[in-house]
Amino acid sequence: MNATPSTLERAAARNLVKSYLQVQPDENVVVEAWTHTLSMSSAMVDEVRRAGGNAFLAYEDDDAWWRAVERHQTKALGRLSEPEWAAIAAADVYVQFWGPADSARLEKLGEKGLDEWGEGWFDRWYKLARRTGLRGGRMATGWVTDSRVRAWGVNKQRWKTALLEACLARPTEIVRNGARLARALTGTKKVRITHANGTDLEVALAGVPARVYEGYPHPRDRAYSEYDLMAHLPEGRLRIALDAKTAEGRIVSNRRSYDEIWFPWATYSGEFEFSGGKLTSFSFEEGEARFAENYARGTPGKDRTGSLVIGLNPHLPNVPFMEDKERGSVRLSVGRNTYAGGHNPSDFLGCLCVAGSEVSVDGTPVVRAGKIL
Repeated sequence: MNATPSTLERAAARNLVKSYLQVQPDENVVVEAWTHTLSMSSAMVDEVRRAGGNAFLAYEDDDAWWRAVERHQTKALGRLSEPEWAAIAAADVYVQFWGPADSARLEKLGEKGLDEWGEGWFDRWYKLARRTGLRGGRMATGWVTDSRVRAWGVNKQRWKTALLEACLARPTEIVRNGARLARALTGTKKVRITHANGTDLEVALAGVPARVYEGYPHPRDRAYSEYDLMAHLPEGRLRIALDAKTAEGRIVSNRRSYDEIWFPWATYSGEFEFSGGKLTSFSFEEGEARFAENYARGTPGKDRTGSLVIGLNPHLPNVPFMEDKERGSVRLSVGRNTYAGGHNPSDFLGCLCVAGSEVSVDGTPVVRAGKIL
C-alpha cells in the first residue's frame, strides 16, 4: 500500500482539519488507520502538524486482525489496550477510518461476531468522548474497498475521488442552508414531496427540532445523541422525526438506500405506497426479497413513517453510501425514529431516497431540483 497522499487527499485533509475538526496549536490528535487507508491517514497527520497540533497515528494491520479472527479471538480485538485508552482520554480530536478492508468477510462474521468485536470498546468510547469533549470524525473513504466495489458495482477510483471532493465543501454553506431548512421545518407542519418520477407524498412533522449534521463534532450538545458524537466526513444533511399518523401517497426512489441494521448490508431501489398514515405496499427493482424478509419480522410501528433526511452537501452527486447527503435529496424512512427524537420504538428501519424532487412545507417550496430555496 502506497502511503504517499495524492494532491486531492492533501487538500481534503487540510479542509477537514482546519474547517471541520478545527484543530488548534498544541491540541492532541489520534488518527486510527487501517492498511487500506494509510495514504489519507498520512495526509491527516500532515495537516494536524501543519496546524500546530500533536499527531499520534494508531495503525491496525489487516492481516494481523484477521489472524486473530481465525484463532476465534474476536472478543480480544474489541479490548483496546490501556495505553490506547490513555491516548484517547488525553486527545482533543480523534479521527477514525473504517476497516478492515475486506468488508464482505467482515459481514460474514455475523451479528454475534460483530457484537463480540464491538462490545469491549463501543460504549466505553462514547461515554469517554462525552465526558472529555472529544471531537471525533469518521472518514467515509475507509468504505472504499474492493469487496464493496464488487458488491455495489461501482468504480473504485470515481467513488474515492467523489468522497474526497465532497470533503472540500465549505461548512459555512452547509450550516447556512441547514439553518434555513430547520427554521422552515419547525413545528407540526405538513410536508409534501413531489417528483416527475411519480413521487407525490404528504407526511407530517412530529414537532421535534431538526438536527443538522454539518460535519462539526458535537461532543457537548445534548441535542445530539451519544452516538452522534462522531461526525461522519464528508457530511451534510438535516434529519427530522415524522408524525407516525400522517402519510398519504407514493415515493419512488432514484437513488440507492441501504440496510444499515442487518448484515450483510443490502441495497434498495423501489417505491413505498401509503394510505391513512400506514405503509400499505412496497415494490423494489433491487433488494425486494431482503426488505420483505426484514419487514416481516419487524415489530409494531414498522408500517409508520419514521424520519425525513434532506441532503445539504453540494459536492456529492449520487455517490455510493452518501446518497442522502446529496444537496436536495430526500430520504424517507419507515419504522424506528427514536434516534431522531421521535416516539416510534420499532426495531425495523427501512428507507428510500429520491434526488431532484420538490419539497414544500405547508405549501411553500423549500427544496427544488437539488437546491435549498
